[in-house]
Amino acid sequence: MLKNINLSFFPGAKIGVLGINGSGKSTLLRIMAGVDTEFSGEARAQTGTKIGYLPQEPQLDDSKDVRGNVEDGMREALDALARLDAIYAEYAEPDADFDKLAEEQGKMEDIIQAWDAHNLNTQLEKAADALRLPPWDADVSKLSGGEKRRVALCRLLLSRPDMLLLDEPTNHLDAESVAWLEQFLQNYSGTIVAITHDRYFLDNVAQWILELDRGHGYPYEGNYTEWLEQKNTRLEQQNKQEESFAKALKKELDWIRKNQKGQQAKSKSRVQRFEELNSQEFQKRNETSEIYIPPGPRLGNKVIEVNDIAKSFGDRLLYENLSFNVPAGAIVGIIGPNGAGKTTLFNMITERDTPDTGSVDLGESVKVAYVGQVRDNLDDSKTVWEE
Repeated sequence: MLKNINLSFFPGAKIGVLGINGSGKSTLLRIMAGVDTEFSGEARAQTGTKIGYLPQEPQLDDSKDVRGNVEDGMREALDALARLDAIYAEYAEPDADFDKLAEEQGKMEDIIQAWDAHNLNTQLEKAADALRLPPWDADVSKLSGGEKRRVALCRLLLSRPDMLLLDEPTNHLDAESVAWLEQFLQNYSGTIVAITHDRYFLDNVAQWILELDRGHGYPYEGNYTEWLEQKNTRLEQQNKQEESFAKALKKELDWIRKNQKGQQAKSKSRVQRFEELNSQEFQKRNETSEIYIPPGPRLGNKVIEVNDIAKSFGDRLLYENLSFNVPAGAIVGIIGPNGAGKTTLFNMITERDTPDTGSVDLGESVKVAYVGQVRDNLDDSKTVWEE
């Protein structure tokens, strides 16, 4: 997947990682984050560098509410505040070791000062407002995919990393959250390495592009648009090299065939030359040029009818009195802020959930194919072919 990759980043660099699916982008970030250790070679950060990693599907602690999960990013500061209060109480104990307590107090105060921990509540409220987090006491298990990602992103950013490793950071985020994230990353002083297929995000944030192609890494200075121009030049040069290689291979193959009979002693150097050429890794690029979706059964006049539905989660109303029809052949985009009920609507159409009132009706000939946010309907015990 990855071979002979050598990378070093200057402080403050903003790097976008591109490549076709399966080219090793997420693997590279997991190696850099220290999550994946099954590799040859060496991957290490500069001493003292704090790395923050956002995986494609970040995990939240369902036993904690939104605030509890966000506070985990500031755990060092919160623990220091709690320990300092405990130290003050221990001073009053009859057998208190004042020298030891004073030494530990100094350490805790250094941590608190570095974090500006006395103003943590202000920092939390500003971050929650900027990322439009759900209420602090919200149950994270009931959040939408975009809301969960905003909580995880807030937790990560408040942890104050020196380097951000972001795997598809705009996944599930609504337009306003993406705009805020772009602005934050533009002003971020640390190093950023981000995997994304969002070309507009890359144009607005990236200063360098790292393309992973057939195991190798190709760096380009510039944003997405500038990368396209430079990549086209590289591919033209590569095509010329491959044409030259094909001619050389044919020439050596012709020589081998002519000399298979009639000569006992062949030139070892010519045979070795052929074997070397034949083993070179001029692989064809495995890019998807098009996706063909075969037509389904003929649809009748009724495809999807949504009749006066309402849906709530506890005290939180998603929608009420919602009615619409989807005609045959329609291509419909559903937009709205995170938590507005977009995925819930899909879940009701696919009978994974039911409306509180009203009905969702499908036509008799309608067959629904559904790809969810987290692809949790795939069976990990099966191969790709079996699925």
